[in-house]
Amino acid sequence: MHILVLASDYNLYTDELSKANLSLQFTASDEASNVIDAARECPIWLGDPHLVAELLRLNIKPKWIQSTWAGVSPLLADDLPHDYILTRAVGVFGQLMVEYLLTYLLAHERQVMQRIDHQKEEKWCDLQPGTLKNRQLLIVGAGDIGCVVAQMLSPFGVDLIGIVSTTRSLSPFRLCGTLDDLPRFVETADYAVNLLPNTPKTQNIWNATLFARMKPTALFINVGRGSAVVDADLIMALKQKWLAGAIIDVCREEPLPAQHPFWHTQGLILTSHSAAPSLACPIVELFCDNLNRFCNNLSMRGRVDFHRSY
Repeated sequence: MHILVLASDYNLYTDELSKANLSLQFTASDEASNVIDAARECPIWLGDPHLVAELLRLNIKPKWIQSTWAGVSPLLADDLPHDYILTRAVGVFGQLMVEYLLTYLLAHERQVMQRIDHQKEEKWCDLQPGTLKNRQLLIVGAGDIGCVVAQMLSPFGVDLIGIVSTTRSLSPFRLCGTLDDLPRFVETADYAVNLLPNTPKTQNIWNATLFARMKPTALFINVGRGSAVVDADLIMALKQKWLAGAIIDVCREEPLPAQHPFWHTQGLILTSHSAAPSLACPIVELFCDNLNRFCNNLSMRGRVDFHRSY
């Protein structure tokens, strides 16, 4: 079977595919223009959505595309075909996301930034550290990644609250609600973590009205999509001390333009979309599992519903 690999780190993916020993042939590149002819002959593509979209715009279409990303926004554009199987990366980012979140949750409780400032001033820091135990953690988007995050943070004794698509009980969350409940839930959250995908319903939901309801000691963390946040409203909320700080991993435009105010907003830390990178080994493991499912007409992991945008 001949497959197309189109990714910025294509050599890492081909190395892992070779190790999988599946007797696959593959054509690989980090530029769509280099693989146009091969793409016409390959029914299966493994690739970065923004690169794959370039081929789709040339009226070349496979039977199945395995995305290397959890988000597939570039492939949801109205001018692209949607009559093929698209699977997004699932089950591969949970551990990475937990490690990222723990970095900033603990840094916040342990006042790491304040202690660095005190050290620069040669000032002994007598601040009393906090603890995650009994802190309320609101996960907005308790899907595949959100549930892994909750399960791995549960041993720290946090009070887990989730936002899901439909109201239901979901372990290990103490309470779950829908987006309609979000304004009420943010009022008591010590940490609000946005993990929502980019859909029409989730755009601009983190606005001034919502930020104004948060506790002044709360930390907002966006590791979902930049389109969920009204940038100007977050900047104003931080200036007005409506919340204690913000950790922003994803932005509306990436890389973030040099003139964007996020670079210089007090209380805001940018992490340049580094929370949970696509690593070749787990992505290829997922691809191989889905390849078996595809060949045997079985349900595929992470299959995208184009009508729901995820």
